Amino acid sequence: MADRRLDGPVRIVGAGLLGASIGLAMRERGVDVILDDISPSALELAIDYGAGRAGVDGDEPELIVVCVPPDVVARVVAAELAAHPQALVTDVASVKVAPLEELRTLGVDLSRYIGSHPMAGRERGGAISARADLFIGRPWVIAGHDDISYRGAAKVEQLALDLGALPIEMSADEHDRNVALVSHAPQVVASLLARRLGGATESAVSLAGQGLRDTTRIASSEPELWVQILGANAEPVVGILRALRDDLDGMIAALEQPKAPGSRRAIAESLAGGNAGVARIPGKHGQANHYSQIVVNVDDVPGEVARLLTEIGEAGVNMEDLRLEHSPGAQIGFAEISVLPEVEERLATELAARGWKIAGAFA
Repeated sequence: MADRRLDGPVRIVGAGLLGASIGLAMRERGVDVILDDISPSALELAIDYGAGRAGVDGDEPELIVVCVPPDVVARVVAAELAAHPQALVTDVASVKVAPLEELRTLGVDLSRYIGSHPMAGRERGGAISARADLFIGRPWVIAGHDDISYRGAAKVEQLALDLGALPIEMSADEHDRNVALVSHAPQVVASLLARRLGGATESAVSLAGQGLRDTTRIASSEPELWVQILGANAEPVVGILRALRDDLDGMIAALEQPKAPGSRRAIAESLAGGNAGVARIPGKHGQANHYSQIVVNVDDVPGEVARLLTEIGEAGVNMEDLRLEHSPGAQIGFAEISVLPEVEERLATELAARGWKIAGAFA
């Protein structure tokens, strides 16, 4: 039996991506997982994937994890608190203030409820996309409030640790302000940029590279869910978008007269500000390391990526990240390998000696 902190049973309400992923991970650790979902087919699918079992009379979960859309979180939490008077209840919605305020309005006893939010997900939803390793190394916010003690909320921290996540304590207000900047506003920006592609010519789209894919990746997220998220966290998101609008106005003014005095400086300072901002984004496992990238040409044939990864390991180098990009119209791709700066030169030399063509190496 795998090491674990929670004994279970753990009840999960909502058998979509997050719920099924939590279920898969807890089942791997030998925990009894009870699944429930308003949709019988969604529930059966998650059970088929091994994320848990259906509930039966007499189930007494120690922890209930509510994984439902934001607009119904409070009602489901209230129902679970009433139905299971011995259990601690948490939810994993990406907004924390609105559910807490609604529960207060409903007059619910909050001594067994604490909101939380794993900063993990995928562009595709549902149990079919669930992964037991979804939360490894990812932050998991635990939004404490005055009606519950630290000891009373301990099971949520234990859940996060069992899933390999990194528990972080924040108030609900602090959480919502923070995710407005690092999650919710980026979703809007990515979607608006991707929307410009709707009227693009085929020749323009055929030139798309990794930069466009990186900046629009999350634009494929579900609009119905994001309408709820953005509506529930509108005020801080609006503040960030207004500031971004001011930045865009400044860039537009400079580009309208690029040779005017001060225009080049304004453009350069905006881009340099972006450099400074991206440098603050934590790397793997939340570390603030700056990585170097080595770009390797990879033939588009079976087994080449696997051979590359094997030979990186044989060189004794730990790969921090990997991105793959295909070259349009050619049977070749590029592997961008992120490593610590001190091993960049050694790895590039080793790979070149093994016959790999290095397309670029840069910090």
